[in-house]
Amino acid sequence: MNRLQVRSKIWLELDGEPFLGAGRERLLRLIHQHGSINAAAQELGLSYRKAWSQLKAMEEKLDLPMIARSKGGTGGGESTLTAAALDLLNRYDQLRCGINRHVDNKFMETFASCAAFDADNHPFDER
Repeated sequence: MNRLQVRSKIWLELDGEPFLGAGRERLLRLIHQHGSINAAAQELGLSYRKAWSQLKAMEEKLDLPMIARSKGGTGGGESTLTAAALDLLNRYDQLRCGINRHVDNKFMETFASCAAFDADNHPFDER
């Protein structure tokens, strides 16, 4: 049986321009994980220049640093997320999870009587 499901995408805009969505969120999380802009960019299939330009645009729009960089010696440098970036990611997660719960509930309310929707087998996940 085919199952009808709902999906949604959340992004933040500043002055009508995209600021934070799934791609930039993933970039920030990978920088946090790897301690490196270059490693994060490689994992995403982005050039270092593209990743750097996205980070710079975010920092300029917020007028806050997102990344703390330390110059490297023989082992290379390190990039870490600032407290502001970590707070932004945390709040973005809260928003996204809350909206997804609301969308799931509205979907169940609206489509509960639809033959293509199987309410007993509907998965609830924290997308």
